Amino acid sequence: MEYHNAVLLKETVDGLDIKPDGVYVDVTFGGGGHSQEILNRLGPDGKLYAFDQDTDALNNAIDDHRFTLINENFRYIKRFLKFYGVKEVDGILADFGVSSHQFDVAERGFSTRFEADLDMRMNQDNELSAFEVVNTYDEEELKQVFLQYGELRQAPAMARVIVEERENAEIKTSEQLKIVLKRFLNHRKENKVLAQIYQAIRIEVNQEIEVLKELLQQTPQVLKVGGRLSFISYHSLEDRLVKRYIRNGMFEGEPERDMFGNFEVPLKKVGGLIVPTKEEIKINNRARSAKLRIAEKL
Repeated sequence: MEYHNAVLLKETVDGLDIKPDGVYVDVTFGGGGHSQEILNRLGPDGKLYAFDQDTDALNNAIDDHRFTLINENFRYIKRFLKFYGVKEVDGILADFGVSSHQFDVAERGFSTRFEADLDMRMNQDNELSAFEVVNTYDEEELKQVFLQYGELRQAPAMARVIVEERENAEIKTSEQLKIVLKRFLNHRKENKVLAQIYQAIRIEVNQEIEVLKELLQQTPQVLKVGGRLSFISYHSLEDRLVKRYIRNGMFEGEPERDMFGNFEVPLKKVGGLIVPTKEEIKINNRARSAKLRIAEKL
């Protein structure tokens, strides 16, 4: 089963400032690349917990007494760490990209390259799939999905066309969806627009923005003072949330300031934005839009 090379592997794990006897969490286990690197740096008394809601990832579980893989969505990080008797950890790592494996398995429906049923569920037990979004959301809901998560200027027209077309027959496959939206896919930008459409539907199906917010809000409760988070984002919606939460401790508005203009936040950034080198992008094209931000609990 092919999984991607871990993006920004050294930089992301360096960002955690690993203590040999520390407790760490990799909330996006996938192929296990980042987890294995953390384990390489831990001593015999260190501990690593990993989360992945995709059952395919269980095939990559690492045989190591210091490692525990939890087959759950990372939005439940605090609950499941508590279940394992863990109140605080020294670091949390996340790589929010869809794995190459998920893109390359045609029947999962993540890729624009394959003809497949509309699915896009990272957790196959979830009821909401791309089929439900495309075929049951009303015009306003579809418009909002395409506007907010795909940042598509033609979102209102796209939503209208989908609603009109599905009155004749259900839109069941990726190819049928392409045909319905073909008027918006001019030859030069077809792949880019399709990627934006797929991104929007995938984010909605997997509630990716809500899940990320829930994770960020739990990090100050789960991290020890001086503990680190090391998060990789791939599109501006995610990166904006991570950046704002590290800076302000909130996603919208500004924190309350005292009479001197100061305000308290749970985290402070460590270093600046880190992006992959040209060499890494050449080896692993998936890394091209990756943005790494590191923060420490105050």
